[in-house]
Amino acid sequence: MYTANELIEKVNKGVKNIQYNAEPQNLYAPIQYILSIGGKRIRPLLMLMGYNLYKDDVDTILNNALALETYHNFTLLHDDLMDQSDMRRGNLTVHKKWNENTAILSGDTMLIMAYQLFNQGVKNNEAWAAFIDATLGVCEGQQYDIDFETCNDVSEEEYMEMIRLKTSLLLGYALKIGAILGGADAEDQANLYAFGEKMGLAFQLQDDWLDVYGDPKKFQKKLGGDIVDNKKTFMLIKAYQLADETQKAELDKWMSGKDFQETKKIAAVTHIYNIVGISQLVQQKIEKLFSQALTCLEKVKVDSQKKTELRHFADKLLGRQY
Repeated sequence: MYTANELIEKVNKGVKNIQYNAEPQNLYAPIQYILSIGGKRIRPLLMLMGYNLYKDDVDTILNNALALETYHNFTLLHDDLMDQSDMRRGNLTVHKKWNENTAILSGDTMLIMAYQLFNQGVKNNEAWAAFIDATLGVCEGQQYDIDFETCNDVSEEEYMEMIRLKTSLLLGYALKIGAILGGADAEDQANLYAFGEKMGLAFQLQDDWLDVYGDPKKFQKKLGGDIVDNKKTFMLIKAYQLADETQKAELDKWMSGKDFQETKKIAAVTHIYNIVGISQLVQQKIEKLFSQALTCLEKVKVDSQKKTELRHFADKLLGRQY
């Protein structure tokens, strides 16, 4: 069994060794840039870890894993453009470093490269179908996220479904595809998928929490962005549920206002979050999802020792402060 760190080293080396056409430079340079500025490599790592539960020759599926990482970064590139974000991982976003047209076209190219890489990996029709389902689902989640920007009555259930598609589904499929390629039975595939999905939901809720309560030096982006952009997060939805009439009116004022100082809006909305206890509620939800994820992992029919790295990884992921 490989450790998570050993597998991440393989992924990072694989990312560096991805072959690009030399020209046109302005098409491929942004792709190399976005793939080179870091990231946790969670999705390819999970695919390799899922595979490693059943087989040891993880290098054979490295291209499959790199395909998932390339696809994920494609979604970030376009997501940054749609959100008009200035920074990604402490660096300028592609549309800021180059321009918007370049971000669109380089992103499109990354999507094609992702399918090329997966096709260059281990051939398996079931894994290929799962990869297609995963990539399509993320786009569906992104559209829901866009729709919610102009919707004032997003429910908690609708929000959780959006983040399931946009974020956690890809973590679940990373593990499932690894399990498929490793020869796991359908029951193990389902339980590994559920483990990744529940962990992904907890991860996204923690991301929402960090956007308000994180350390900006560690989080690597300006706090309060979701508040400024009127993102219908779990935190905002719960705040509306728990607020009294005066607090709801205050939230409405900030959510509908067009001319405001960002720092004042962030401070005012965070103050309401603090009064109604949003931080504690989110942490409780995260802990519940994390517990459910571990229950799913325990059902996977491999030796418990083999699952140690996945347990440690989950602990580290949900204990992050950035």
